[in-house]
Amino acid sequence: MSTDRAAQADRHLWGHFARHGPGVTPPIIVRGDGVTIWDDHGRRYLDGLSGLFVVQAGHGRAELAEAAARQAGQLAYFPLWSYATPPAIELAERIAHYAPGDLNRVFFTTGGGEAVESAWKLAKQYFKLTGKPGKHKVVSRAVAYHGTPQGALAITGLPMFKAPFEPLTPGGFRVPNTNFYRAPAPYRDDEKAFGRYCADRIAETIEFEGPDTVAAVVLEPVQNAGGCIPPPPGYFERVREICDTYDVLLISDEVICAFGRIGSMFACDDFGYQPDIITCAKGLTSGYAPLGAMIATDRLFEPFADGKTVFPHGYTFGGHPVSAAVALANLDIFEREGLNDRVRTLSPLLRATLERLYELPIVGDVRGEGYFFAVELVQDKAGRQPFSAEESARLVAHLNRALLDAGLYCRADNRGDTVVQVAPPLISGPAEFDAMHDILRTVLKDAPNHV
Repeated sequence: MSTDRAAQADRHLWGHFARHGPGVTPPIIVRGDGVTIWDDHGRRYLDGLSGLFVVQAGHGRAELAEAAARQAGQLAYFPLWSYATPPAIELAERIAHYAPGDLNRVFFTTGGGEAVESAWKLAKQYFKLTGKPGKHKVVSRAVAYHGTPQGALAITGLPMFKAPFEPLTPGGFRVPNTNFYRAPAPYRDDEKAFGRYCADRIAETIEFEGPDTVAAVVLEPVQNAGGCIPPPPGYFERVREICDTYDVLLISDEVICAFGRIGSMFACDDFGYQPDIITCAKGLTSGYAPLGAMIATDRLFEPFADGKTVFPHGYTFGGHPVSAAVALANLDIFEREGLNDRVRTLSPLLRATLERLYELPIVGDVRGEGYFFAVELVQDKAGRQPFSAEESARLVAHLNRALLDAGLYCRADNRGDTVVQVAPPLISGPAEFDAMHDILRTVLKDAPNHV
């Protein structure tokens, strides 16, 4: 067998959302410690994206590895298919304790897309069990990403990711997202009115499709795709009102936003709304083991508590005992080190540091919340003119190479408008903020030469 890792990767590894071919070899990351990662050539990088919005507690936490080893030594695996394990029981109780209101039932998955898939299936079955069998459709937002399984992909608002796999699961419908920087002219100077406009499009869609056919509205607290798009004031209050009016479930997709990314265990608390279901994953274990969860209210669980009705859905590795043990240890770190408080305290400084980039002509907007921000890049700042598709593709390809070469791992993206996203580990502070700013400034200053 070859000992050349690059050659092995080129021959056998099929990357996710990745290009392959002659001259395309992925960087090979071999080690992480704190906020720093290293490649196989010994080069070090600041992890400005927490892996993939995942490594909340930072890399190299020995106690998380030790928690995994202890659990594997005691019980490496057992399914939750009509059985239970102590780590899964304890973690379910702990998650329910953190979750708002009566979100007391935790269904484990192995990741975020599975959690979203599970939420839609639960919504469909719940309404069948409660006398409204026609309610099956889901409303979500344009450009939003909710996962790759067929159901979650139908909820996703990114046509480029859906086209290769059509026909998809039927029933997904889109409404505008809340990118205030791109608000229509009548709302450009009134963020609250824009939020009301966007929320009312949800009501309009429910009415058009028929309230007796719509089961759920799926929204991220801060939308990832399109560049860390926060909700305008009053937006979620109005969405909750709409869902209550039409007996539609509100699903808060917090795969990215939960576990401190915005500043609380669950970001719905940061924005003051009560969902019927929360989906989460990523930061639950800080990436030290794969795990996701769907959290449902007692009301949604009630039809299944009769001793005979089953939710016929599950995953072999959902709630894996090793992953659950890691999650418990990870949440201990959150509480012991006050990571949520840290994010709430330092987020204004991260925002202010990134806003210094407004001095560059290419920077049109800086937006986000918590430790989750995007810098939108424009061709003409005064007119908010975006780059063409071809220009954006060239720019994003250049930026991802140049930023990494300069020592910063983050993400240039053009699934919506052209943005650079940063989401550092929650242990990051002023020194890391300044380092990210300095690299971004240097690379973005030169970026117009590569459009």
